[in-house]
Amino acid sequence: MLPYTAYFRIYQPVIAYSSRERAYWRAYAQSPHRPRRAEAVAAEHEESLRRLVTSPPTVAPSRESGDAYVRRSGGELFVCPWQTRLRSWLALREFRATTSARVASAFVPEAVVEAAEADAERHLGRGEDSRPQILTSRWTVPTAWFVPFGAEERCLVLGGRREWDPALEGPGTFPGEPSSALPVEEPAPRSAESAATRALLYVTEMGTARRRLERAVRVLRGVPDGEGSLAAVERLEDWLTAVAHPRALLELDYGGLVHLLGDAELRDDHSAAEVEAALTGLETGQEAVTLAAHRRLVRRWRAVQALERAN
Repeated sequence: MLPYTAYFRIYQPVIAYSSRERAYWRAYAQSPHRPRRAEAVAAEHEESLRRLVTSPPTVAPSRESGDAYVRRSGGELFVCPWQTRLRSWLALREFRATTSARVASAFVPEAVVEAAEADAERHLGRGEDSRPQILTSRWTVPTAWFVPFGAEERCLVLGGRREWDPALEGPGTFPGEPSSALPVEEPAPRSAESAATRALLYVTEMGTARRRLERAVRVLRGVPDGEGSLAAVERLEDWLTAVAHPRALLELDYGGLVHLLGDAELRDDHSAAEVEAALTGLETGQEAVTLAAHRRLVRRWRAVQALERAN
């Protein structure tokens, strides 16, 4: 079973990397053996489980992963490296910060934690970037994550088949592909397993996302009780500004959360559109519109979060 985690990913254009890295990622993208989207999250999860069931557990791999998520747009290659070692270090720090020392030591011995933290300090102290290209959220999708995306960029896959409202799309286009230069993940061979794939994701371009975030910040600054929402949007904006290339692609992937929702619930999930409606209501003084959109959004995600404590 996949972990109940959603992902926000930055796909950098291959030109953003050094010449050596560009050569590696271009060869990687052509490899028939690399994990495709349908298998990649499961492969990451399986890899982490193998490390954690050892005795003592290995909280981070000894070297950085050479895998990545891959997209193409207009003939150009975009990659989002897994950054497994970096993300493991950051996850360990989060775990330690949010868990009592007594409980934490029951899962990971103190000596293992100290060794992992020393390793992280050694590498990050040499100037290695500590900012991941992937954010994760367990049991929910933060509301701020929907701000960079539009309703027309929504892509729903049920049973290996894309579903969308043709009234929103022109000929030959589909949600999740923001321009005529369609960014696509290269397809994996068809199989019984891939035919059962379910996914809900959004994809947009960095320039479009930046404009939406700037607008949200402007609107929320005028709301007396909007400090929390404003801070969340500003944190996301700061992260993207620091990490993403101006021509990057951004992806919001429901990941394992789709296993908590039925097909009908996924079809009815238009969270990005509801966030957009709420912002428009605030901008135009239509309080009823804002309240209705906000209530739908809160009701949906509270129901999902409640499952974390269900038996």
